Amino acid sequence: MSSIKSRIQELAQSYFQDTVNNRRFLHQNPELSFEEYQTSAFVKRVLDDLQIPYESMANTGVVALIKGDLPSDKVLALRADMDALPITEVEGRSYGSQNIGVMHACGHDVHTSSLLGVAKILSSLRGDFGGTVKLIFQPGEERLPGGASLMIKEGVLQNPSPQGIVGQHVMPFIEAGKVGFRSGKYMASCDELFMTVRGKGGHGAQPHQNIDPIAITAQIITAMQQIVSRNADPRTPSVLSWGKIVGNGATNVIPDEVYLEGTFRTFDEAWRADAHEKMLKMAVGIAESMGASCDFEVRKGYPFLINEPVITEKARSYAVEYLGADNVLELDLWPAAEDFAYYSQETNACFYRLGTGNVEKGINSAVHTPTFDIDEEALKTSIGLMSYIAVSYLAD
Repeated sequence: MSSIKSRIQELAQSYFQDTVNNRRFLHQNPELSFEEYQTSAFVKRVLDDLQIPYESMANTGVVALIKGDLPSDKVLALRADMDALPITEVEGRSYGSQNIGVMHACGHDVHTSSLLGVAKILSSLRGDFGGTVKLIFQPGEERLPGGASLMIKEGVLQNPSPQGIVGQHVMPFIEAGKVGFRSGKYMASCDELFMTVRGKGGHGAQPHQNIDPIAITAQIITAMQQIVSRNADPRTPSVLSWGKIVGNGATNVIPDEVYLEGTFRTFDEAWRADAHEKMLKMAVGIAESMGASCDFEVRKGYPFLINEPVITEKARSYAVEYLGADNVLELDLWPAAEDFAYYSQETNACFYRLGTGNVEKGINSAVHTPTFDIDEEALKTSIGLMSYIAVSYLAD
């Protein structure tokens, strides 16, 4: 594969600036989950220019097929997500968001522009590979129920059915030019928690006349941490965090109720279901024992993401061939969630990390922050490596 590697590297260099331009256009024009109308139209225009057939799916999603000229029935899917986040970007960037309050703070502009770059490379190599590459441009990764689940329901993994699917995601804490892989369980499931504790408000100087929902909520929060520390198997990492607490009282006013929002994440489906029951019983039980009531809701989100070992090890070996062993890292478990997990529950999947950081350039902000950015040299790696993985997998 040395000759095809060289050709891909040359094409990645040739299409690099075009990919940078596409990424900057997308970065300037971010759209929220399930509202990616202009992004979808942009993707379709590029595919039209390349004469790549496609169809729409899940409203704003796009699915395209590139067929190699050599005989083969193998099919590999490549996925990019397209949505942005409700975050206001820092000022001063020439390619900064023009949609105030919306920002590509999770790198989905990178994923989409990269997959378009891959489309260009593979279109130029049709005569050198067999089989079919299915390009999935997916909406709504950042918001439940997740665009992946909708696209699967609409048949994205059918006609033709891929033997595997590969996705990549920016990682600012890995240096640009490097990538990371992990076989087996990689990312956590994600559930949203909503709780309302109702008591009886009144004067803060007369707590004996009230049923204090703030004090009761504090007891529930503290006790529920034992669900993780004393009930979860230590070999199964779990996270229970509350990110929003609203109790509209005052210095001398005890409110009638307290409202909370949080998240629960883990890597085991049986324990996940058991934890849901334990949280409900504990919250309601503590509240009732102290004279209050409690509404507790779990909105079940994405499942855990598992990287199938065979396809992941193949992709890792292709990355070593393309980038060199020093540029391919081993990843730790990651407690964040990704709706790519839905694909991993349906077919052989590999989700790897694309290094986008550069400390010397001051590019090291985390995703989901107003200062997030990438070293655009990473785009050369992203389009070249994903193309090489696709061609190598189909030829293997």
